Amino acid sequence: MRRSMGPWARRVAMISLHTSPLDQPGTGDAGGMNVYVVELAKRLAARGVEVDVFTRATTSSLPPTVLAADGVLVRHITAGPFEGLAKAELPGQMCVFAREVLRTEAAHPVGHYDLVHSHYWLSGQVGALARDRWGVPLVHSMHTMAKVKNDALAEGDTAEPEGRVIGEQQVVDAADMLVANTDIEAKQLIELYDADPGRVEVVHPGVDLDVFRPRDRSTVRAALGLPLDASVLMFAGRIQPLKAPDVLLRAVAVLLEQSPGLRSRLVVPVVGGPSGSGLDHPDSLADLARDLGLDDVVRFVPPVGREELADWCVAADLVAVPSYNESFGLVAVEAQASGTPVVATAVGGLTTVVRDGVSGLLVEGHAPRDWAGALRRLVTDDELRMRLAAGAVQQAREFSWDRTADRTLDVYEQAQSALAVAS
Repeated sequence: MRRSMGPWARRVAMISLHTSPLDQPGTGDAGGMNVYVVELAKRLAARGVEVDVFTRATTSSLPPTVLAADGVLVRHITAGPFEGLAKAELPGQMCVFAREVLRTEAAHPVGHYDLVHSHYWLSGQVGALARDRWGVPLVHSMHTMAKVKNDALAEGDTAEPEGRVIGEQQVVDAADMLVANTDIEAKQLIELYDADPGRVEVVHPGVDLDVFRPRDRSTVRAALGLPLDASVLMFAGRIQPLKAPDVLLRAVAVLLEQSPGLRSRLVVPVVGGPSGSGLDHPDSLADLARDLGLDDVVRFVPPVGREELADWCVAADLVAVPSYNESFGLVAVEAQASGTPVVATAVGGLTTVVRDGVSGLLVEGHAPRDWAGALRRLVTDDELRMRLAAGAVQQAREFSWDRTADRTLDVYEQAQSALAVAS
């Protein structure tokens, strides 16, 4: 029997099977989605909605539950071996994971959860089962899509399997509402997956403006051990072909070939760790830096917490986001909120996040010479860089997690109505 949720959900089961909101972004499978889940959950809890986040346990030392914030409980589900299980192998653990999710709910009075919100297609498969069992709405966020990734595959990357494409289609068909990060993602859902336009809503992710904000650059650079007069061109994120940090390195090599005098003041921090297909060759980026003769300018920095990432964003003259695809591009918003212009590929959500010529520069394609030209403009033109820095701060104010939470609650109510009509 279907039941009404009322004007607000009291308790939401949020499913993030393959990556935990407690994981450190920048390595493994942890990235912008982790930040999205925890920040959204915290804002929903502040609005009186309790959130249980279900995620797969990746070590035996994890407690069954962790209170991530007031009203946000992370539940670690044992499904498969704790370590050594690649994301491609996780579909084999979905049944076990789903069983444990259902068992958790069964330990409470009937009607414990009012809604399921799943993230990524693996979680959507589990969410669809829970929705049917509990008689509650399912809201799903794709975050990335196989068809989109395979249409713009990075060199050296691995195509997503047909099984994922089929699984995503099943989730799209099952969800009562689909949350898209941008208008472009909404269009992709409708055109590539035949999603019902009436069941797709655009909700932009946000940025924590208390953490990512402009500060005195010289003070931050001194704390990070960076020269005060350096030109700092930063990449931050997972080191894998999709994110294309190699494009930045190749562009820097071209830049130095054309303008050798820049070498003495150039610093290129790469903040993050290997992920995805990048795990097959974890040293490949360092090898490339050596082969390109950039050992003296490239600085590899292990993944850092959000406060330190904010420091690096403030310290940088620009943040490069050369990805082959991004459903949104959270690091681009975080950089702009810190007062740092972004140079990004003109793909996916990055065309929404970055305003070309206002808060940064968008580059068509991944040709190193084109990227070198964009980098040179910001390195050599102080007036342009300062103008874009001011525009970056204004652009970032368009995105806030509070707004994301309010819009998400609206989607939850739409999902409730859609389920009631279907019943």
